[in-house]
Amino acid sequence: MKIEVLGTGCAKCNKLEKDVYNALTELDVAAEVSKVQDIKKIMDYKVMLTPALVINGKVKSSGGVPKPQDLKKYIQEEM
Repeated sequence: MKIEVLGTGCAKCNKLEKDVYNALTELDVAAEVSKVQDIKKIMDYKVMLTPALVINGKVKSSGGVPKPQDLKKYIQEEM
């Protein structure tokens, strides 16, 4: 599983990244997590608002930090 956190390094972007790691730990799921800060790469996903969450190439959320239960649901959907 490949998870990307899209954002330029704002507080919400950092929180989303931290929440992703917490959710993966709680679900006992291994994944490759990366932070994408390059605006061109973010635009490739047609994301206009950050932070955004991309799992296995699919945009799952953008413009905010999902609730922990939603984050876990997104991860489980892609397992």
